[in-house]
Amino acid sequence: MDPAGFTSAQVARLSGVSVRQLRHWRRTGLLVPAAVTRGGHARYAFSDLVAARAIRRLMDAGIPVRRLRRCVEAIRRHLPELAQPLAALSVVATPDALLVFHAGTAFEAVSGQAWILDIAELERDLRRRLAEAGQAPWQPDLFAAGDAAGSTTEGRTA
Repeated sequence: MDPAGFTSAQVARLSGVSVRQLRHWRRTGLLVPAAVTRGGHARYAFSDLVAARAIRRLMDAGIPVRRLRRCVEAIRRHLPELAQPLAALSVVATPDALLVFHAGTAFEAVSGQAWILDIAELERDLRRRLAEAGQAPWQPDLFAAGDAAGSTTEGRTA
């Protein structure tokens, strides 16, 4: 690679997509190169190359390119500080959603809806509320004293 960046041919070869597909992604805003020469040729940064590989992997996983484009646009709105979201984030693709992991949280790419529920925090809040009401939290014993781990005792009542 020269200091000006990766060419379209280099990105295509390294990411497993065609130059034509890269041009289409550029025109539609899915993968915008870091720079453009005076002659109009795209020059991609390493982060663009990573994003191209990520797009290819997500497409191979069955995510339609139209959906990827909507997701990337939404991520750019939610996280404008990220120049190349698909190179900077971890994502999980499901049939129904593209989950994005960023700064210790997960959210659905298009809606921005949070997907991580801190169960331990819910438990602490419930214990605090029960204590304030003068009630003790009830939790059944999972193993009776003397039980081998994972064994059950017949006739135990909960």
